[in-house]
Amino acid sequence: MNLDEFENQYRRALDANLNRLQTAVFLIAQLEAIVADVGQDLQNLTLNFEEYVNEQRSK
Repeated sequence: MNLDEFENQYRRALDANLNRLQTAVFLIAQLEAIVADVGQDLQNLTLNFEEYVNEQRSK
C-alpha cells in the first residue's frame, strides 16, 4: 500500500465514523425529546388521577 492509498483509506474510515457519530447524536436528540414527552404525559396522567380522586372524595 502506498501513501495515497493509505490516505484514501484513512479518510474513508474517518468519514464513515464521523457519519456514524452524527447519526448517533441525532438519535440521542430524538430520544431526549421522546423521554421529555413521556415525562410530560405521565405528569398529566398523575394530575388527572389526582383530580379524579378528589372529585370522588367530595361526592
